[in-house]
Amino acid sequence: MKISELITIDKEIQNGTPVFKNTRVPVQSLFWHIESGVSIDDFLKDFPSVAKEQAIQLLTFSEKIFTSPELIQLYESAA
Repeated sequence: MKISELITIDKEIQNGTPVFKNTRVPVQSLFWHIESGVSIDDFLKDFPSVAKEQAIQLLTFSEKIFTSPELIQLYESAA
């Protein structure tokens, strides 16, 4: 799945804050919930317009970013 299928960035929606596609729910709200110890299922109860697949795919996409060799090389070169 492409990131453009998961999120929308549009100045007309939440002032350009990245949101889950077809919603007005900021992507950051998922991470805030997880950081606070809230389960994905409880997050989805709070934001029923977000599909479970969207949340899981976004987390999978984030994992790929932070485990990519390119990111590791960039980090090491900047450190």
